[in-house]
Amino acid sequence: MASKSKIEWTESTWNPVTGCTKISLGCRNCYAQRFALRLKAARSRNYANGFRVTLHPHLIEAPLHWKRSRTIFVNSMSDLFHKDVPLEFILKIFDVMQRASHHRFQVLTKRSGRLLQLSTSLPWPQNVWMGVTVENTDCTYRIDNLRQTPAAIKFISFEPLLGPIPDINLKGIDWGIVGGESGPGSRIMKPEWATGIRDQFIAAGIPFFFKQWGGTNKKKNGRSLDGRTWNQTPTQLKLEMRRQKDRAQSKQIILREKTAMV
Repeated sequence: MASKSKIEWTESTWNPVTGCTKISLGCRNCYAQRFALRLKAARSRNYANGFRVTLHPHLIEAPLHWKRSRTIFVNSMSDLFHKDVPLEFILKIFDVMQRASHHRFQVLTKRSGRLLQLSTSLPWPQNVWMGVTVENTDCTYRIDNLRQTPAAIKFISFEPLLGPIPDINLKGIDWGIVGGESGPGSRIMKPEWATGIRDQFIAAGIPFFFKQWGGTNKKKNGRSLDGRTWNQTPTQLKLEMRRQKDRAQSKQIILREKTAMV
């Protein structure tokens, strides 16, 4: 049975790896660490090691048994490109994603250097969306690393957004997500930081998703930005572009028919 997710930009999660270590400012109040320690205390089988990086071979083929097509966040409780995850195990995960072509898989990493290093050794089926987390201007190099990979769909998660990020190079990028930090000790995201990124994506014609304002009461703070929700995804944009193309073609056909009748 698939693990249904409350994360707004996905549908299910799949965690063949759990656990991680902190590498940048965005990691300070890691939600995955809090959940992992809570699950360990509850004696959950997969979290006996708490937040230490742990491989779960018994979960590798899980998506192959999920018949209904869905969008799946891979390793929401870890980072697939952590140094303690062997290439052989990563290859097995990519093999399953390739075989489960009826799903869409979202892989998100802060370790863009290792992603780039291993990218030529991995298969890149069309249903794998590859993303990097960029919490401030110090981390924009991750976008450059992502851009050099063969991933069919490349996305950026600006969560937790910790400062303004102007002049983003969006060449080759297919999607952007913005979110404020939530939970205990969460750092405040200023509205102009979020709208600044949104405006860059909209100007570039790239779909934009606003996940949340965050804070200690995430539900109360909501996810409305400038009076509306932003739920754009790469698949929705492609569908709308196809509709626009179909409408344009229909208009051309009608125009030709009218011209022929004159």
